[in-house]
Amino acid sequence: MTEDVLWVEVAHGGVSGFGEAQPQTHYGESTEGAEAFLDEAAGLLGQDPFALEAIGLRLADLPGNHAAKAGVDGALHDLCGKLARVPTWRLLGLERGGPPTSWTIWLGDPDDMAQRAARADDGRFRRLKLKLGGRDGLDVERVRAVRGATDLPLQVDVNEYWELDEALAAVRELAALGVEYVEQPLPAGDPGGAQLKRESPLPIYVDEDVHTLATVAPCAERAHGINIKLAKSGGIREAVRMAHAARALGLGVMLGCMIESGLGISAAAQIGSLCDHLDLDGNLLLAEDPWPGVDFAEGVQVPPDQPGLGVHEAVSRAG
Repeated sequence: MTEDVLWVEVAHGGVSGFGEAQPQTHYGESTEGAEAFLDEAAGLLGQDPFALEAIGLRLADLPGNHAAKAGVDGALHDLCGKLARVPTWRLLGLERGGPPTSWTIWLGDPDDMAQRAARADDGRFRRLKLKLGGRDGLDVERVRAVRGATDLPLQVDVNEYWELDEALAAVRELAALGVEYVEQPLPAGDPGGAQLKRESPLPIYVDEDVHTLATVAPCAERAHGINIKLAKSGGIREAVRMAHAARALGLGVMLGCMIESGLGISAAAQIGSLCDHLDLDGNLLLAEDPWPGVDFAEGVQVPPDQPGLGVHEAVSRAG
């Protein structure tokens, strides 16, 4: 299995910053569209890499392509950190680190998921996220099987596959199995969202319902928390705004990822201290990370203590 990503380089004063764009067809984006956006965006950056707000406003005039915007945003934060000689998390005034990241157990039959969960319970990870949505009536059995194989905290992600009646029944059973939260149980915009939030004994987090700052407030009616991803939001600056808006609305904050290299994961890890939950295992799923440097210690993806995003390309593209 392969993933197509774009690496963005922004240079100033002989120093280069790098970012990663991971367009998702699910959100109507593509690498081709991202490349076209980056060609157009290059002329909008100006001469001051620290003018992040002004640059962001200029880029906002170009529609969509949030993954590409995240790549530019990551490269600018990497560049500014390198120019200031401080890590991005310190440049932002944040703490280093955050809560433990979950490790994803992909959808399968109950026994298979239980076996994979047991193998993951080897001391590296402190919580597991189970992908559900089999549409075969076995989702609760999947969780029950995994619970029988491990005592690690469990979180579940349904990816929009339940209907309201199924969700109302399932969340009660999952609560008895000690699940921490349920992510995106209903399709985005489903009219049953408010009822599910009222009646659920478990926190409901939304992912496909929330993208940028403008979409945070409507989620308060249907969820207890939001899942922010840089590739959806357009980068670190918008993600920080979303996290603060969520707090103001009494919502929990989760930070997720796509299948990304350490370059993309490091950008997200810089703001991990703002979050209640992290799902940043994208680089850990790779056979070989082309941008190593994110510290993974005691289940936590810790951003590097080096200037900027702190990761470096493993093999030169020229070589």
